[in-house]
Amino acid sequence: MATIDYNEVKERKYIVLDGAPYEVLTSHVFRKQQRKPVNDTKLRNLFTGKVVEHSFHQSDKVEEAEIEEKQVIYLYNNRGEYWFCDEKDKSKRFELPADLVSAQMNFVKPNTVISLLSFKEKPMGVKTAIKVELKVKEAAPAVKGNTVQGGSKRVVLETGAEIDVPMFVNEGDTLVINTNTGEYVERLGKK
Repeated sequence: MATIDYNEVKERKYIVLDGAPYEVLTSHVFRKQQRKPVNDTKLRNLFTGKVVEHSFHQSDKVEEAEIEEKQVIYLYNNRGEYWFCDEKDKSKRFELPADLVSAQMNFVKPNTVISLLSFKEKPMGVKTAIKVELKVKEAAPAVKGNTVQGGSKRVVLETGAEIDVPMFVNEGDTLVINTNTGEYVERLGKK
């Protein structure tokens, strides 16, 4: 594993701290008055999901985590269990608990190829496409004059996820969704 200096600990990097892998969410290198520089960071533990704050000082060095990415196929979910299989060998099925993957999986259709992230051969999450195209399964009709809430309504997508969209979106439309934020991006086609 490569070691990196305190000022190289930046957003979207993976590091090892106290034997556990962390994703760097934010980092800010600054200097207080006449003191040495400090890198204040927010880190998310990739096994537990817990977010912690940590300050790296000028003399600190940290190991960069070697995160392995493997292509797998998402099969289905049932009662909080998400089932996957190896892309090359479909007989190798395994499940991951909802607390590890559910946030990203709300916008993934069955039989989609995604990346499984693991650290020292222990699964710790999945990486999906940033933008996906999904059809609207259920949408209430737009009511004229109902713009008090900013002109948006709640719809159900084909994966079962619910999101807020503009009033002009109808049932059967294809939408582009940002999987990181869970927000509507654009409408591709009308029904």
